[in-house]
Amino acid sequence: MKFLAIIVASALLWGAKASETDMERIRVNYVKAASDKKVCGAMIDELSETHRSPLHQAYLGGFKAIWAKHAFNPFAKLATFNKGKKYIEQAVSEDPQNVEIRFIRLSVQKNCPSFLGYDSQIEKDRQFIVANRGSVTSAQLKKMLEDIR
Repeated sequence: MKFLAIIVASALLWGAKASETDMERIRVNYVKAASDKKVCGAMIDELSETHRSPLHQAYLGGFKAIWAKHAFNPFAKLATFNKGKKYIEQAVSEDPQNVEIRFIRLSVQKNCPSFLGYDSQIEKDRQFIVANRGSVTSAQLKKMLEDIR
């Protein structure tokens, strides 16, 4: 019986480690996505294929918003951006206390053109992140939070 418990505990621990490694890869690729169209497209494909947590949904929205920068057609740019915005806002409504989700929204709002009108939560998100950044354990996310200021 102890052997079975050890196997189950090991599997859960390995799954948690694999999940955290996956999140670190997503974070690293989020930083790269603005300058690397292939990375951005690959992450959209990957995140679109799975049912996701609000955090994964926020990243999908962030990558889609970034994809608008890579698109050529103005109508495609706007449609892609609006889909990304929708995913981000849904993620925020599902998990409003998540620092990382709020970071994603802040990063998109700070970097999108003002004529899109997606900038109403910049200060609110910035204040939330400053107040809650102590809860962040990921070194990559900490660096991303520092870089967004």
